[in-house]
Amino acid sequence: MQIREHAEANPDKPAVIMYPSGVVITFAELEAQANRLAHVFRRHGLREGDAVAILMENNEHYHAVMWASRRAGLYYVPINSHLTAAEVGYIVDNSAAKAIIGSAGLTPVLQGLAEQLPNGMPELRLIVDGQLDGWRSYPECVADQPDTPIPDEIEGDLLQYSSGTTGRPKGIKRALPHLPPAQAPGLMTALVSFWANPDGVYLSPAPLHHTAPSVWSMSMQSAGIPVVVMAKFDAEGALEAIGRHQVTHGQFVPVMFTRMLKLPAAVRDSYDVSSLQRVMHAAAPCPVEIKKQMIDWWGPIVDEYYASSEAIGSTLITADEWLAHPGSVGRAMAGALHIVGEDGDELPPGEPGEIYFESPNSFEYLNDSEKTAAARHDRGWMTVGDIGYLDADGYLYLTDRRHHMIISGGVNIYPQEAENMLVIHPRVMDAAVFGVPDDEMGQSVKGVVQLVDHGEASAELAEELLGWIRERLAHYKCPRSISFEAQLPRTDTGKLYKQTLIEKYSAS
Repeated sequence: MQIREHAEANPDKPAVIMYPSGVVITFAELEAQANRLAHVFRRHGLREGDAVAILMENNEHYHAVMWASRRAGLYYVPINSHLTAAEVGYIVDNSAAKAIIGSAGLTPVLQGLAEQLPNGMPELRLIVDGQLDGWRSYPECVADQPDTPIPDEIEGDLLQYSSGTTGRPKGIKRALPHLPPAQAPGLMTALVSFWANPDGVYLSPAPLHHTAPSVWSMSMQSAGIPVVVMAKFDAEGALEAIGRHQVTHGQFVPVMFTRMLKLPAAVRDSYDVSSLQRVMHAAAPCPVEIKKQMIDWWGPIVDEYYASSEAIGSTLITADEWLAHPGSVGRAMAGALHIVGEDGDELPPGEPGEIYFESPNSFEYLNDSEKTAAARHDRGWMTVGDIGYLDADGYLYLTDRRHHMIISGGVNIYPQEAENMLVIHPRVMDAAVFGVPDDEMGQSVKGVVQLVDHGEASAELAEELLGWIRERLAHYKCPRSISFEAQLPRTDTGKLYKQTLIEKYSAS
């Protein structure tokens, strides 16, 4: 279904509810806003396959921009709102965006874009809720446009750039279906119909510039489900939003679970979360103990999926299944799974290797044919470089990312296990484990920890944590030293920018 059907059937039903402001955009308003902007895109010459860059924080206009782009056959390119002008300029140039929509809150970055784009700025430049020389003020600039559909609607798609945790972000581009929206495959229709219900309320706590928040929230709107959008995640605010808006469904990342669990018990218990029916998590591996604590708190409603922005395949595991297979991310939901060794051959159950999916979908890394080719197996399977293994029942367990592997004394060490162990310590909020140069071993295992209270950081506590983890893991997997950071460099979807830490601690 499309939001148009819900706008006609339930025009006053909320499609977007901003938290904490309480600003509401109804389905009728969202439909009209998307139509007006689609007309502006056409008036400025944007046609199927062109790209629109979006540089905004979470706000009440974000979904209108995505829906307008999608029904005009455009690639919409959500850009991380934390990036510098140079980083944004790279994505705008790499995607060949013909339009850009930015927010007033990011004016300094927008002002610095011109000097980062030697081939010139996109002709169509809109600034939301603000003014800037050379930019048109939105939504005022579309007020005179028809609120009816453009006559040549055709389905567009998301053009997502990776988080850039291992280098420059790469654009993940899929072929357009060349179909009118009503005939195009629905946004996660099967999963939403199985998992949610039309009387529900969905919480979107993460930035919409990431793949899952944008796709999941639009999928919920397609099903007629209101989406509560947090302007910015904070642990206590998420609990308050659930209670205030009687949220039934939501999607989280494990670091959000950790931060909610680390709230004082009196704070956690002061909020009513009984309206929750199911929640989903993904994006990063969740430590087993953290997930057990969430199920103890919220009940057996914490489901999980594994997928990627490349959309080559996915797995799913319900809370009840997970309790029988703790640590698994589920069985294949879309695309058969294969675990492949370094020689390219498929591995038996229990042996870790690179995860490949058989998939009818395809993608390319924009302007990077070498990286695109490296993601494909000779048999046509595709990978994003994750490492894992299957058990005898076909349940997938993630080991780590290929590029996170540490080789110390010729032994392969995947740091995720040590990170998961450290984060369950009551004084630890977050943890990163990685390899640093070692003259004797090639690499040695280094740990960096973010404490619940950074003021407790000390050499004595570092030794205590080292002893604690050595009691629970084989010593070769454990950090040889631990340092403290007030805040780890983690993306909003929970991925660590490990390279920043590696560079810092390799030089020390």
